[in-house]
Amino acid sequence: MIEFSTAAMLLKVIGVLVVLLQVVPIMVWVERRGSALMQNRLGPNRVGPLGLIQSLADALKFIFKEDPIPGHVNKFYYVIAPLVALVPAFMTFAVIPFASSIEINGTVVNFQLAELNVGLLYILSIGSLGVYGIIMAGWASNSKYALFGSLRSTSQMISYELSMGLSIIGIVMAFSTLELGPIVVGQTGSLVESAARIWPGLAQVPFLEHIPRWGVFIQPLGFLIFLTAVFAETNRLPFDLPEGESEIVAGFHLEYGAMKFALFFMAEYTNMFVAAALVTTLFFGGWHAPGLPHLLDLAGLQGMAREWVRILLEIATFMLKTGFFLWFFVWVRWTVPRFRYDQLMNFGWKVMLPLSLVNIFITGVLIFYGVI
Repeated sequence: MIEFSTAAMLLKVIGVLVVLLQVVPIMVWVERRGSALMQNRLGPNRVGPLGLIQSLADALKFIFKEDPIPGHVNKFYYVIAPLVALVPAFMTFAVIPFASSIEINGTVVNFQLAELNVGLLYILSIGSLGVYGIIMAGWASNSKYALFGSLRSTSQMISYELSMGLSIIGIVMAFSTLELGPIVVGQTGSLVESAARIWPGLAQVPFLEHIPRWGVFIQPLGFLIFLTAVFAETNRLPFDLPEGESEIVAGFHLEYGAMKFALFFMAEYTNMFVAAALVTTLFFGGWHAPGLPHLLDLAGLQGMAREWVRILLEIATFMLKTGFFLWFFVWVRWTVPRFRYDQLMNFGWKVMLPLSLVNIFITGVLIFYGVI
């Protein structure tokens, strides 16, 4: 008979995999309908109500489409490159908590696949592996445009990964941990305590009691740097230079079609979901919803019924916050034009990097004087 802890882990793994696999068709539909809305078009509206089944039709097309391997490619690396890009995208979500914990029959179940005390380092290290799939695809395709795209991706990842890692240092300094669970728990208070350390009179300001101690309020500059770097790391506009259609046809996946192309597509949208979940976890309180305990008290729930409702509401809160940032990815794509490549590199090294160092210095000063 399977032990309870093993069964709970299997259920969590299956649930997370199902959600990650559903992100791609849902976000493809949202992207198409969202762009149509912004450009005064209709978007997909034939296959199913509001075009909801269009993504399923596209998936079936990719599955059954002929998938020949061009004769000029390096076959081994050409075939495995999409998997090398996709697998790290799935692995990075393992350490992100999407709810708190619940005790069932004396066993504490945490809603997190892997509780690592170096969770942030795990995300940065595993997430950076995805670029190898892009490099492999560009080199193995034996095409100049694909190679240009992969080289762009390499330099872009290196340039913005540095700023992204440094922007997280401020969060690590503020919460004194690399583990994502305690970082979320540390954001469950209010700003009134920090404000009172700056000036005791601020503790009497009424609205400060209702402002949560989220990372975005403690690290506003770090949030802006991290959010910008995330766009570059996920190859989304205005930083989608590795696949710039107007310059290099399609970039690193130029020679790919059918399911191999679809795997790169899945990797991009999965990375978007993980990035949105990470922004939610580090800067917007994760699963924390202000006023949730009071709401449960008003409902009059007790015992395990209260606990399960709490968990469901925490998961819903986490998904709503993550969904907002997924929409933000779409919003920016159809609003901001693509950077030139020299602008991309200059912005990364001459603006993002100095600002991230300034943010670490300011955070250190605030911690020294006891503000944070």
